[in-house]
Amino acid sequence: MYITVAGFKGGVGKTTTAVHLACYLSQQGKTLLVDGDPNRSATSWGKRGNLPFKIVDLMAASKHSQGHNHVVIDTQARPNQDEIEALADGCDLLILPTTPDALAIDALLQTVDLLQTLGNGCFKILLTQVHPKPVTMAQQARKALEGAGLPIFSGQIRRLIAYEKATLAGLPVNKVRDRNAKNAWRDYETIGKEILV
Repeated sequence: MYITVAGFKGGVGKTTTAVHLACYLSQQGKTLLVDGDPNRSATSWGKRGNLPFKIVDLMAASKHSQGHNHVVIDTQARPNQDEIEALADGCDLLILPTTPDALAIDALLQTVDLLQTLGNGCFKILLTQVHPKPVTMAQQARKALEGAGLPIFSGQIRRLIAYEKATLAGLPVNKVRDRNAKNAWRDYETIGKEILV
């Protein structure tokens, strides 16, 4: 299964999502993470610690992807129209992470419009960096997206400091010492299960 994670606004958790979905999928079968972001954030993450899967550059992906059950691709931010078309065409599922704020949702909707114009429906929206109650921004965003008939994961990713600790340590979030590490990992387990259903 080829899964591409694409973000159309900075700071929406694109690399965090790619890394943690690769961690989850590596428990189900041999998994490769392809780092297609010029910032090499996933590669840097892996070099700082120990991740349970191999990370390769986009240019080396064709050589290394054979023999893997799952390939997760972390893309560069803000791809253009041609890149979006190629991304959507080259995967089984295109995951679009977004924070629930208005600017991120606006950028997301522009991308969704383009995907729908291209006739591509193999995408799913993931709400990330969701604030705890009483903040209701995520519920409002979800209601609007579902009301528009857009595919959205039933799970969502909470805004937790444990992810920052994981990035710094070069580990998946379930391997760091933080009181919310288990909850953070459970969020991505939920998304992983939704993908594999």
